[in-house]
Amino acid sequence: MAGMGLNVDLNGELCACAKGPRNLITDVPGVRVGHVTLGGDSPLGPLHTGVTAIVPPGDCFASKLPAAAYVSNGFGKSMGLVQVNELGSLETPILMTNTLSCGACFEALVRHALTAHDEIGVETGTVNPVVMECNDGPINTIRALAVTPQDGLAAIDAAGESFAEGDVGAGAGMTCFGLKGGIGSSSRVLAFDGRDYTIGVLVLTNFGSRDCLRIDGRPIGRELAAADAAAAHDRDKGSIVAVIATDLPADSRQLKRMAKRVTIGIARCGGYIGNGSGEIVVAFSTAGRIPHWAGETHDGVTSPMIDTAPRLNDNAMDDCFRAVAAAGEEAIVSSLAHARSVVGRDGRTTWSLRDAAARAGIALDL
Repeated sequence: MAGMGLNVDLNGELCACAKGPRNLITDVPGVRVGHVTLGGDSPLGPLHTGVTAIVPPGDCFASKLPAAAYVSNGFGKSMGLVQVNELGSLETPILMTNTLSCGACFEALVRHALTAHDEIGVETGTVNPVVMECNDGPINTIRALAVTPQDGLAAIDAAGESFAEGDVGAGAGMTCFGLKGGIGSSSRVLAFDGRDYTIGVLVLTNFGSRDCLRIDGRPIGRELAAADAAAAHDRDKGSIVAVIATDLPADSRQLKRMAKRVTIGIARCGGYIGNGSGEIVVAFSTAGRIPHWAGETHDGVTSPMIDTAPRLNDNAMDDCFRAVAAAGEEAIVSSLAHARSVVGRDGRTTWSLRDAAARAGIALDL
């Protein structure tokens, strides 16, 4: 089922601006998201894994997007972030998957780019795929290496404006605050100079200690932990990776500043960025694109060397920071609210937030 955000007015005191019509990252015009979810059995055990694709509009290689990456805690195996930060640009879709499937998704993005561009590796350089990951090993049989490059390509092909949240795609085997986590998303709309702009956030949640969980300020984790002594003090040893998309004409420096504010949403939910938890964010703008062939003639078109793209003024950044923090927090909660309970590879059940609350006799309004 396609996600439509939450039904509650979460974090209204943090950011009073409106949510987008879907309350998803795809409220940013042209951005699409797709999933491939893998289940069933493998020779090594049950599968609960997959791929999630975040696909920007247009041809990302020929017309790159301003971008930045931010690593709050580097316990992670993401790919492509070094060049994103060095050059300030994104030139492929972004794939999310489990930790041991980064290579398969890297190959998928390479093949996707080679199919569209005969000149890669011949007339011009290579391509910088961006892959983000979390470890779904506690639920999924990660050693099965079930994700293939074809799954990555299928997730790109499946991308659309509406998409499911929770235990789908890359989120199929993820655990968040000791509960079933996965994919979550949210968006905020800002107005500058008489025009509306959108900031959207998508998260893959696999972090947090049960007793620390807070939802809209409520210490729901303590309530749940009191009903489940075995999970009262579980350690934060997972990860959360996030993607920010916006149609604001923000440059790489400004996008990196926005990316840092996802950590505010993490903290407001009770995350403390633990030793074994990788907190990694990629942010991109769909405005002010960067031509690959600048200063050269390609397909009969000569692109100028001097960039005259519009740029957001830093006086607008406070509003952007608040929007990112609010959308980040809500996206995390949305990943929990949409996920379903699942029986993992070892036969144990990872309860969804709704099921855990019902088992504990705790009322939720989500």
